[in-house]
Amino acid sequence: MDVTREVINVLDEVLSLGGRAASFTRETPLLGAIPELDSMAVATLITTLEERLGFVADDDLDGSAFATVGALADFVSAQIAQ
Repeated sequence: MDVTREVINVLDEVLSLGGRAASFTRETPLLGAIPELDSMAVATLITTLEERLGFVADDDLDGSAFATVGALADFVSAQIAQ
């Protein structure tokens, strides 16, 4: 499974980006760069990722996981591996 691609797909869906996320790369900044990514969207994003990819986010989740697409994909990959 391509976790980065799945994260990008979920970002596009949850944030209602209308396909804008298709151009995202691992280096694309998230928090502070995408207005749609507010605190409520973060909660929905994590819940959706948990449901789709079958993990439960641990208590170590903090803002650094949302710095870039790559940081979020790495966080998700680490959660799946547990």
